[in-house]
Amino acid sequence: MKKKLNVMATAVLLASITASYAYASSSTDDTTEVSTSTSVAATQEDSSTATSTATSTDSSTTDTSATVEAPPEGTPPDGEPPSGKPGEGSDSYTDNGTAKYTQSGKSVTLSKQTIAADQADQSIVKVTDSGKLTLTKSTLSKKGATSSDDYSNFYGLNAGVLAASASTIQLSDSTVKTDADGANAVFATGEGSTIHVKDVTIQTSANSSRGLDATLKGTVNATNVKIKTAGEHSAAIATDRGNGTINVTKATGKTTGKGSPGIYSTGTITVSNSDLKATGSEAAVIEGRNSITVNNTSLSGDVDRGVMLYQSFSGDAEVGTTVFTMNGGTLTAKAGPIFYSTNTEAVVNLKGATLKGNTGVLLNAAADRWGTTGSNGANVTLNADNQTLPGSITADKISSITANLKNKTTLKGAINPENTAKSVDLTLDKTSKWVVTADSYLTTLTDSDAKLSNIVDNGHTIYYDASASANSWLNGETISLSGGGKLTPVSN
Repeated sequence: MKKKLNVMATAVLLASITASYAYASSSTDDTTEVSTSTSVAATQEDSSTATSTATSTDSSTTDTSATVEAPPEGTPPDGEPPSGKPGEGSDSYTDNGTAKYTQSGKSVTLSKQTIAADQADQSIVKVTDSGKLTLTKSTLSKKGATSSDDYSNFYGLNAGVLAASASTIQLSDSTVKTDADGANAVFATGEGSTIHVKDVTIQTSANSSRGLDATLKGTVNATNVKIKTAGEHSAAIATDRGNGTINVTKATGKTTGKGSPGIYSTGTITVSNSDLKATGSEAAVIEGRNSITVNNTSLSGDVDRGVMLYQSFSGDAEVGTTVFTMNGGTLTAKAGPIFYSTNTEAVVNLKGATLKGNTGVLLNAAADRWGTTGSNGANVTLNADNQTLPGSITADKISSITANLKNKTTLKGAINPENTAKSVDLTLDKTSKWVVTADSYLTTLTDSDAKLSNIVDNGHTIYYDASASANSWLNGETISLSGGGKLTPVSN
């Protein structure tokens, strides 16, 4: 999702001049006016015939050649972050190009529009300067590639529908279709910028073209949307640099491109009563101090793993705890562990969700290619409430896992079976159960059932660290379990 960019300074200057001209040509006075005409400038082929108070522009955009290295979402580049505060843009370029329909300020209502943008770095619709646009029953289409994936991903250059500088767009009963690299369909950028989407169908075909996207504290709220993306690094729902907030209810989404998860978060994303499938990627990815919450939603990922929790240090996400919360619904991982975490602190909260995996691994925490070797493992807390947890829990020597099981939760799998983890702590309440499938190694065990009857050992041995103060209740003893196995101190 993160792109390394080398743009010639003169090219950037030309793009800036062109974009500035578009802004100048679309400026209006501060008088609020409303247009309800169904045939306005937005449908015109050329801005010279504009008749609406909201100005349409169709300016030619200078080609700003750029060399872009574009790894897919979920696998950003190695190395340290660029200069600048993490989670914010590392340069001062915030222009987002021209648009076929441009509105600066004012309040405008439009219906039954057909708006097509076909120039490079040209959005279909762009509203700026605290403007308010209500757009209904319209058909929006986009061709013409971006000159910069970074500017498209961070600031909405070349987007379909773009709200910037504290503007608001209400989009309903419409379709948005983009067929160009760097053409994110619906994009809100900047604090106070909000797009409300209802009963909308979204389709993107090229790379770096997400369905719903928010950056730099922008917000997207969507209800009853259908999203399809086909390009690489094109999540159905995504936030990028500088955080963003997306709230989605009743969505269906399918992504088929490599590295295109159903959800990619470097902000705050909540999805409810939806169905999202990724055939070329994970179901969901969270980077850094950000979150995804899914409620009564079906998530499916065919490649790599189910949910990935990590920090790339690319500069797009602040360092901190990564949080994934799932209430009800179904999570399916057709490859790899259901949950995978690396180079971050992470929390996984599960309540009443159905988990499906094909590899027998529930959770793996381990070092990967991001971060500093030797300190780039993960520390994961798994909180399970009324859950069935299928599969083993594993970690490498620089990673730790804390698992808290309550309210009739059942874990069916081994814990740290190869004794590779830095530490693994397990807490069981009286109503929860651990069905052990292989010899396991715990750092600490806390069990509200002092008789350990909620551990179904199946003849396996569970080792614990007798020197840990949390295990003092075991008195360093070897305890026979009901299924022929035993709980015993590990030999140093």
